[in-house]
Formats: sequence, C-alpha cells, structure tokens
Amino acid sequence: MRRFVACIPLLLLLAACSPTPSADAPATAQAQAGNTPPANAALGSPAWFAWVDRTLGISDNGHGPDPGSAEWNRAVQRKLGQEAPQSEPGSPQWQQSVDALLRTRVSPRS
Repeated sequence: MRRFVACIPLLLLLAACSPTPSADAPATAQAQAGNTPPANAALGSPAWFAWVDRTLGISDNGHGPDPGSAEWNRAVQRKLGQEAPQSEPGSPQWQQSVDALLRTRVSPRS
C-alpha cells in the first residue's frame, strides 16, 4: 500500500505531461476532409458550389444565401478578400479563378 501511495505523485505527473486530444481535433480533421476539391465536378455544378461553400464557410448549417446567387457570390468575394477575382462575380471566368485559387489553398503541401 505504501508503494502505491508513493507512486501517486509520479502517476499524476505523467498524466499531466501526456498529450490529450483537443476537443476540436475531430472537427478539424473532418473539415479538412470535407474541403477536398471535387475531382470531376464542373464549375457551377451543385457539387462545385457545395465545395466552395464548405471551403469558405459561406453557409452556416444550411442557413445562408443560395449557392450561385448574387448574394452568395458577394459573400465569396468578401471571404476571398484581396485574392478575390476581378472578373464579374458569378461569371465563368470568375468561377474558374475561384476554383483555381481554392484548389491551391487546399492542396496538400509537400
């Protein structure tokens, strides 16, 4: 019994020094997995809009502007800030620029 009592401080020290998973670790991993660019989604398709929406966090649990609407396009522009494409929001050129920019942001780093 004395040995056990003597080991308690050591056990507490080990427990305090061991890494603990953060509460947001699963959410971060899920967010990164959800931000994978769509492999074959055409620009302007529902899958592409959903990916851009998730990547930039435009909608909040399905609440927000309709993907592709003028309001949604403005929200994308705001989220991109200085990197936002200069072409007309919503145009094919704009979608292509947004796609290229986001793909470079979420691509795996070497």
